[in-house]
Amino acid sequence: MHAMQYELTLPADYDMGVIRDRVTRVGRLLDDWEGLGLKAYLLRERGLRDSPVNQYAPFYLWNTVEGMNSFLWGGGFQRLGDDFGLPSVRQWTGLAYEEGGGSRARYAVRHRQRVTGGGRLADVVADAVGKARRLAAEDGAVLAAAAVDTSRWELVRFSLWEHDTPKADGDVFEVLHLSAPGRDRLPRGRQW
Repeated sequence: MHAMQYELTLPADYDMGVIRDRVTRVGRLLDDWEGLGLKAYLLRERGLRDSPVNQYAPFYLWNTVEGMNSFLWGGGFQRLGDDFGLPSVRQWTGLAYEEGGGSRARYAVRHRQRVTGGGRLADVVADAVGKARRLAAEDGAVLAAAAVDTSRWELVRFSLWEHDTPKADGDVFEVLHLSAPGRDRLPRGRQW
């Protein structure tokens, strides 16, 4: 599993209806993308749910590198680049994925955390795996994942929720659409 995200931080007075309309128009285009586990089309608006910014920030869980590369280099990503310029695309290697009991993803939480020296790496990732498992077991959780970027030594925890009071710490986003053609093929549990 590979995690990926880019963020478009927009002006404070930006009409976020433009992003909502865009997702309504193009969101379904990835509903059957080969190699994609899921893409959550995420939005946060300045002043809502403690957000300091207007931001469009889709989050992806990929089953295959080929699917991710096909999206980035084969045309799917080009539309975004043409409209907004090319954002930096963050990538993390999967550590854990767990399904929750919730059914409809309405909100997402992304928590990023630096991995600092001094501790055993095995303990750090074991903790991340355990947190993903605990998040997925919470009432209203749809799923939870953990991943790591070893170039920046950063962990990311990502979770989807069916209610607007998620039991997770981090940046809260509204889910505008969920494309999940390979969600059932995302490997469960620890990824090694």
